[in-house]
Amino acid sequence: MRKAVAAGAVAALAGTGILLGSSAASAASATATVTAARQTLTPAAGPTGKVVANGGLWVRQDATTTSKRLNLLPKGTVTALQCKKISQNVDGNRLWYKLGAGKPGWVAARYVQNLAPVPYCK
Repeated sequence: MRKAVAAGAVAALAGTGILLGSSAASAASATATVTAARQTLTPAAGPTGKVVANGGLWVRQDATTTSKRLNLLPKGTVTALQCKKISQNVDGNRLWYKLGAGKPGWVAARYVQNLAPVPYCK
Protein backbone atom coordinates (compact mmCIF):
# COMPACT_ATOMS: atom_id res chain seq x y z
CA MET A 1 0.00 0.00 0.00
CA ARG A 2 2.85 2.39 0.80
CA LYS A 3 4.33 1.81 -2.66
CA ALA A 4 0.96 2.60 -4.23
CA VAL A 5 0.60 5.78 -2.20
CA ALA A 6 4.18 6.81 -2.95
CA ALA A 7 3.71 6.05 -6.65
CA GLY A 8 0.51 8.10 -6.68
CA ALA A 9 2.28 10.98 -4.97
CA VAL A 10 5.17 10.80 -7.45
CA ALA A 11 2.70 10.81 -10.34
CA ALA A 12 0.84 13.77 -8.86
CA LEU A 13 4.06 15.70 -8.32
CA ALA A 14 5.26 14.88 -11.82
CA GLY A 15 2.01 16.24 -13.23
CA THR A 16 2.55 19.57 -11.48
CA GLY A 17 6.07 19.98 -12.77
CA ILE A 18 7.62 19.62 -9.31
CA LEU A 19 9.47 16.50 -10.39
CA LEU A 20 11.79 17.43 -13.21
CA GLY A 21 12.67 13.95 -14.34
CA SER A 22 11.72 10.35 -13.86
CA SER A 23 14.99 9.23 -12.32
CA ALA A 24 15.02 6.87 -9.37
CA ALA A 25 16.57 9.61 -7.24
CA SER A 26 13.65 11.95 -7.93
CA ALA A 27 11.15 9.22 -7.13
CA ALA A 28 12.98 8.37 -3.90
CA SER A 29 13.06 12.03 -2.91
CA ALA A 30 9.33 12.38 -3.51
CA THR A 31 8.67 9.19 -1.52
CA ALA A 32 10.73 10.55 1.39
CA THR A 33 8.76 13.82 1.26
CA VAL A 34 5.43 11.98 1.36
CA THR A 35 6.65 9.78 4.24
CA ALA A 36 7.82 12.81 6.25
CA ALA A 37 4.50 14.58 5.68
CA ARG A 38 2.58 11.50 6.83
CA GLN A 39 4.63 11.28 10.03
CA THR A 40 4.01 14.97 10.77
CA LEU A 41 0.23 14.45 10.53
CA THR A 42 0.16 11.37 12.77
CA PRO A 43 -1.84 12.14 15.94
CA ALA A 44 -0.32 11.75 19.42
CA ALA A 45 -0.21 8.23 20.83
CA GLY A 46 -2.84 9.00 23.45
CA PRO A 47 -4.74 11.71 25.29
CA THR A 48 -2.90 14.55 26.95
CA GLY A 49 -3.77 17.19 29.50
CA LYS A 50 -2.44 20.60 30.50
CA VAL A 51 -1.93 21.57 34.15
CA VAL A 52 -3.98 24.70 34.95
CA ALA A 53 -3.39 24.96 38.72
CA ASN A 54 -1.64 28.24 39.60
CA GLY A 55 0.85 26.65 42.00
CA GLY A 56 1.34 23.49 39.98
CA LEU A 57 -0.24 20.09 40.56
CA TRP A 58 0.92 17.26 42.79
CA VAL A 59 1.11 13.81 41.24
CA ARG A 60 -0.19 11.35 43.82
CA GLN A 61 0.49 7.64 44.31
CA ASP A 62 -3.27 6.97 44.46
CA ALA A 63 -6.34 8.97 43.42
CA THR A 64 -6.73 10.79 46.76
CA THR A 65 -5.29 13.95 48.25
CA THR A 66 -4.05 11.98 51.27
CA SER A 67 -1.86 9.59 49.28
CA LYS A 68 1.89 10.02 48.90
CA ARG A 69 3.13 12.90 46.73
CA LEU A 70 5.33 11.67 43.89
CA ASN A 71 6.07 14.78 41.85
CA LEU A 72 4.97 18.37 41.25
CA LEU A 73 3.91 19.32 37.72
CA PRO A 74 4.32 23.07 37.06
CA LYS A 75 1.43 25.09 35.63
CA GLY A 76 1.34 24.77 31.84
CA THR A 77 2.90 21.29 31.76
CA VAL A 78 1.37 19.04 29.10
CA THR A 79 1.42 15.40 30.16
CA ALA A 80 0.17 12.09 28.79
CA LEU A 81 -3.01 10.70 30.36
CA GLN A 82 -3.81 6.99 30.34
CA CYS A 83 -7.31 6.87 31.78
CA LYS A 84 -9.69 8.39 34.34
CA LYS A 85 -11.69 7.13 37.31
CA ILE A 86 -14.12 8.46 39.88
CA SER A 87 -12.52 8.96 43.29
CA GLN A 88 -12.16 11.69 45.93
CA ASN A 89 -14.00 14.95 45.29
CA VAL A 90 -11.64 17.88 44.64
CA ASP A 91 -13.43 21.24 44.45
CA GLY A 92 -16.58 19.65 43.02
CA ASN A 93 -14.84 17.27 40.58
CA ARG A 94 -14.60 13.56 41.40
CA LEU A 95 -12.51 12.56 38.35
CA TRP A 96 -8.83 11.68 38.59
CA TYR A 97 -6.45 11.00 35.68
CA LYS A 98 -3.85 8.24 35.70
CA LEU A 99 -0.69 9.50 34.02
CA GLY A 100 0.37 7.83 30.79
CA ALA A 101 3.64 7.28 28.91
CA GLY A 102 4.96 5.03 31.67
CA LYS A 103 4.80 7.75 34.34
CA PRO A 104 3.44 6.65 37.72
CA GLY A 105 0.70 8.44 39.59
CA TRP A 106 -2.63 10.21 39.53
CA VAL A 107 -3.68 13.87 39.22
CA ALA A 108 -6.95 15.55 40.14
CA ALA A 109 -8.90 16.29 36.94
CA ARG A 110 -10.11 19.55 38.53
CA TYR A 111 -6.74 21.09 37.72
CA VAL A 112 -6.09 19.51 34.32
CA GLN A 113 -7.47 20.72 30.99
CA ASN A 114 -7.82 17.57 28.94
CA LEU A 115 -6.73 18.14 25.35
CA ALA A 116 -8.37 14.97 24.01
CA PRO A 117 -11.03 12.55 25.27
CA VAL A 118 -9.74 10.35 28.10
CA PRO A 119 -11.24 6.84 28.51
CA TYR A 120 -12.31 5.40 31.86
CA CYS A 121 -9.88 2.95 33.47
CA LYS A 122 -10.77 -0.71 33.13
